[in-house]
Amino acid sequence: MKIILIKKIAVVCTLFLAVSITIISCKKDTDGSPGFKAGDLKVSALTPDSASGGTLLTLSGNGLGDIRQIIFDKDSVPAPFYTTLNTETALLFRVPDTAHGGPQNVVFINSAGKSVAVPFKVIALPGVTSVSNYDYSAGDEITLTGNNLDGVTDVTLTGSTDKATVVSSARKSLVIKMPSTDVNRSTLAITNASGVTTTDIEFVNIDKAYKIFTDSYGDGFSDGSWGDGAKISSTEFKTGTKSVGKNYQKGNWHLINFANWWPGVSYDASYKYLTVWIKGASKDYTLYLTGDKRAGGFGNSDQSVPLNIPANTWTYFKLSLADIKLWEKGSPFNQLGFWIKGPDTQDETFYFDDVLLVK
Repeated sequence: MKIILIKKIAVVCTLFLAVSITIISCKKDTDGSPGFKAGDLKVSALTPDSASGGTLLTLSGNGLGDIRQIIFDKDSVPAPFYTTLNTETALLFRVPDTAHGGPQNVVFINSAGKSVAVPFKVIALPGVTSVSNYDYSAGDEITLTGNNLDGVTDVTLTGSTDKATVVSSARKSLVIKMPSTDVNRSTLAITNASGVTTTDIEFVNIDKAYKIFTDSYGDGFSDGSWGDGAKISSTEFKTGTKSVGKNYQKGNWHLINFANWWPGVSYDASYKYLTVWIKGASKDYTLYLTGDKRAGGFGNSDQSVPLNIPANTWTYFKLSLADIKLWEKGSPFNQLGFWIKGPDTQDETFYFDDVLLVK
């Protein structure tokens, strides 16, 4: 009798366990979101009502727990968010960095396809991270690379009313034509639907600079290089149509020399910078600035101003005249050069463009 009772209890337990497993296995799979029902969406506020990419926003109202999509309707940019953080009365999400600037609607959609649109303004100021050139003459085109550049309506040289012409614009790039101007150097004030931003990058007006070399030698300048003489190149250049190249011979401490034997370059306190573009050789090298009126003299192993030149690319240098002291030992200076320790393994050619003194 006891054996029969024990068997019955075991059977009952087995059936209970099987039923439990069946019930558990039949529960509805979910995506981890709270189990709110899709109903009418009622919005009381979206705060703040304008913001830039990455800003945290709060949507308040009722029936918000089942929202599955958030879309900024200017070019239909989705905003990612965590559905598990939804409540019936609040939803947190961020402005996507890819959202386009200006007034638009943010559209909220639940699992039943019901939606509500809320007015919002994305602040997407134009940003510039790099440029094709820092130097220009009137009419030259410069490409600016960055973000939020597709809606640019105005580009003004700061400190003036002179405006560059917008040639073309896209989200990540802007091509402008530089104006004729009396400005020596300036940043750019760039305007789009979100407002105005000013570049950190400064641009130099070649037309107002003291020209040591541009497409040719400046007034009074000629080649005074050691070893192989410098040669004008029409195939390698950064601005205009020409540069000057110098073959630095293997096993020698060579230099390029921009010489002005008469009348020389007199000191002028209004000039603030020496600028130059240099295209590197077959591998990375360091060139050193030299000048006949610098404290170290000309070509005398002075290494106080090193310029690191990456291989096979144009690199821009903007050197403070207060630091490099071209007139340390008197005025005028007559020689300005760039020398190298070596090269040791083979001849190397460097190219120079836009050698300028800038106010």
